[in-house]
Amino acid sequence: MPVTLYTITSDLHSELTRTASREPFIKSIEAALGESFDVKGGDFSTYGTHGCELIYVRTGGTEGIFRSLFMKDSALCIPEPVRLLTSGQSNSLAASMEILSYLNLHGVKGEILHGSPDYIAGRIREGASGGASGQGSAGRFVCSVKPGRILEGERLGVIGRPSDWLISSDVDYVRARDVLGLELVDIPMEELLDEIGRHSHPQVSLQALNIPKYGKPIPESDLSDSLDIYGALLRLTAKYRLNGLTIRCFDLLTAVHNTGCMSLALLNSEGYTATCEGDIPAMISMAVARKLSGCPGFQANLSRAWDDKLLFAHCTVPFGMTRNWVYDTHFESGFGVAVHGEIPEGPVTLFKLAADFGKAFICEGEILCNEYGGNLCRTQIVVKAPGAASYFLREPIGNHHVIIPGQLGAGLTEMLNGR
Repeated sequence: MPVTLYTITSDLHSELTRTASREPFIKSIEAALGESFDVKGGDFSTYGTHGCELIYVRTGGTEGIFRSLFMKDSALCIPEPVRLLTSGQSNSLAASMEILSYLNLHGVKGEILHGSPDYIAGRIREGASGGASGQGSAGRFVCSVKPGRILEGERLGVIGRPSDWLISSDVDYVRARDVLGLELVDIPMEELLDEIGRHSHPQVSLQALNIPKYGKPIPESDLSDSLDIYGALLRLTAKYRLNGLTIRCFDLLTAVHNTGCMSLALLNSEGYTATCEGDIPAMISMAVARKLSGCPGFQANLSRAWDDKLLFAHCTVPFGMTRNWVYDTHFESGFGVAVHGEIPEGPVTLFKLAADFGKAFICEGEILCNEYGGNLCRTQIVVKAPGAASYFLREPIGNHHVIIPGQLGAGLTEMLNGR
């Protein structure tokens, strides 16, 4: 049963310099299979001509690469089913979820292969023999909704545009106004950069240990520069009368050699709705969550799934959700100011409203512990949510999801259906 392996890797992840064939993750799957992959790497010229093919999504930031490979003349052209192999590091799973969501939107069958080497090897064998894809309990957490104008009068800013890897997260601004009562306001990235250049921000007392878990202590200059971003965002919220915003934050890495992580943590704790990567559906989901609970929630990527446990991570978290936090460097770039926060254990609700506002993922779970792995975004939590892994591996609504303290499933369902 020859298995052909193709790979996609983002330039953002400089730590993955070795070829995929030498990765311990790949070696462990080969050992479980009892044979070696035929590794094609990034050369997709023969994709679709082999009996059993996998696309190994090695890192985050690869979704746009995937789309450029298979989008021809405005149509998605790829043999199905598409099998996405993902590891538990470098935002590999999060990227695979965005790609799978994109495939689902285009009616293309696919699945994510994620888990232990033995589990992945078993799924490869089933696929090679024409076995079923195993939908499991994926659908029981996704419901149709008719939200009504639940965000009537709110104004949310989109600074820059959505990040290139958010390929399944387009939002129709007119529909957002008609369905939700929400006004989305585009703001050029250049305007934010001009505001940052003023080097002005309110005095903020940030009581945290400057002892990162993964990197080195943050220079005072980086902290000051990070607060300049915060001040700039505050001025834009006032100028455009915004209730919140999302920012194409990775552009800041090259423009000002810093990140928006600290700024978003502050804004979310001050009553605004603030998300990163220009993710509009995540911002809207967070605004809905805040309307119900008063808490903005934690915008996060799923990084690993095993048994009934899910590991979520991101480099920013509302300070008000944490019991303590420390400064840290941004994961993908290794510089700037990110937030490593610890969120108290206890009940939570996982939530995501689809980009067309017609369906939502709602699942109650429990935070079991905080994690401290160096190869993931800085704030990391393990959530127990029985059965939910099937949803993330079969029919995710994009990659980012919002995690809200408390058991809010019934309240969200009622609010999103006008009750």
